[in-house]
Amino acid sequence: MSMTIESAPQVDVERIHEALEYYAAQEWTDGLPVVPVTESYLADFLAATDREPDEVLFHIPHLNRSLTVRLALINAALAGCRPEYGPVVIAAWESIAKEPHPARGIWQSTTGTAPFLVVNGPIREEIGLNSQGNIYGSGFRANATIGRAIRLACINVFGLHPHKLDQATQGTPAKYSACIGENEEQSPWAPFHVDNGFDASDSTVTAYVIRSVMHIEARHTMEPEQLAEDFADSIRRTGALIHEYTSALLVLVPEHAAVFADAGWSKEDVRQAVFSRVVRSRADLAAVGKDAISRKSRWRLSADHPDSMPDTTSGTDSPDVVPLLSAPTSIQIIVAGANNAGVSSVVEIFTLNPPRLHPYSISRIGARS
Repeated sequence: MSMTIESAPQVDVERIHEALEYYAAQEWTDGLPVVPVTESYLADFLAATDREPDEVLFHIPHLNRSLTVRLALINAALAGCRPEYGPVVIAAWESIAKEPHPARGIWQSTTGTAPFLVVNGPIREEIGLNSQGNIYGSGFRANATIGRAIRLACINVFGLHPHKLDQATQGTPAKYSACIGENEEQSPWAPFHVDNGFDASDSTVTAYVIRSVMHIEARHTMEPEQLAEDFADSIRRTGALIHEYTSALLVLVPEHAAVFADAGWSKEDVRQAVFSRVVRSRADLAAVGKDAISRKSRWRLSADHPDSMPDTTSGTDSPDVVPLLSAPTSIQIIVAGANNAGVSSVVEIFTLNPPRLHPYSISRIGARS
């Protein structure tokens, strides 16, 4: 397809460039250009929701800063959202508000965390939100701009600029945008939101705090036990965050979900199989200096460290085997991606300790909290 600009609407390019440079000078961007926003354009976003503009969606106490509906929608417009995406952005912020970690400053951490959204229900088709291929990549306006709306508000409302309040050592590409849909149509199981008490006709957003996404290359097997071991081995690597909050979201492609389902495995069976395998020997942990626990932070460190306390955690069969997840509910499962190869992923996330059976960070789109 050739790319031509002759037939594009004629605009005052000089004024557009002037606006873009002004927004950049105000540090209202994530490094990429943003869409200029006027009051008349913002009115279209406000008209797409029945929420009051001054309603507070999220507050960070130690920063003494609050995000209102109006501010959330301004940043949605800046991000390039369409007005009809606004209710999804609002629900995403309501889900974020249910997470314990963002309000405590996790987004400012050196660990480089970022918001990560999973969308379920009919809204995916209504707004063209991608769930069936290249889910972490480019090409779909709804995914890209809804995730970006959250990041821009983090910057513009809460002041989370890199090198300033955002102290990420390396960060993650999810700091630009991270929003995917569940591929409900090609899943052998009930959708994630139905598992958690919502109707199939409901549309929801679940918010997570993400650290990384690891791709699992497993085109070689049709054995569910082998596949479970591949996932477990990725989660239990010694370079991972090994902490009482350590959790994992398994994002299975339809092929991998079918391997489990065709063998008669439910999501709970997958969860239990992976959980039982996410263990390390004490010798493995000692070899990397993670054989004890910090009294203050609960992070793993060497037994020789002055802040260390003995690790009394043990597996059910052997005192020399250490489980690295605190409960099976530390593992959550969705199906997303194309039905064209055996490549799934593990999303490293934070949850509460002990993890709850049902996600506490899920909100229905269009509902009031």
